[in-house]
Amino acid sequence: MKLTDHFSLAELTHSQTADRLGLDNTPPPEVITRLTATAHGLEMIRALVQCPIHVSSGYRSPAVNTAVRGAKSSQHLTGHAADITAPWFGPPKRLMAAIIKADLPFDQCILEFAGQGGGWVHISFTDHPRGQALVIDHDGTRAWA
Repeated sequence: MKLTDHFSLAELTHSQTADRLGLDNTPPPEVITRLTATAHGLEMIRALVQCPIHVSSGYRSPAVNTAVRGAKSSQHLTGHAADITAPWFGPPKRLMAAIIKADLPFDQCILEFAGQGGGWVHISFTDHPRGQALVIDHDGTRAWA
């Protein structure tokens, strides 16, 4: 099922962890509505960077969220969030800087580092976006500077 021109429900619900552990990651109908809104936000980012966006994590069922040790209040649980990269655009730090500079209506934009230079951008979209920009790395969580 296509949610937008470039993003499908399958793409925003696929989970390697769910596959590996045999967990159901099927979203309820109200979450599909939110995933559609998230996909529209991702379309804005795709248009901004003019290249494909890779979604490494979108919706997470409660069981999947627990398995990946996600926050109990994670926006992935509600369909508001996706973890993304844009390899053809550049590293996650460059992607995040472009999103912030463009003043897109995001709720949270978080640069998350995963050691050895790896990482991704956590992006969320809600009806009342806060525009919160953060960095999470080995030093903890802090505001984007």
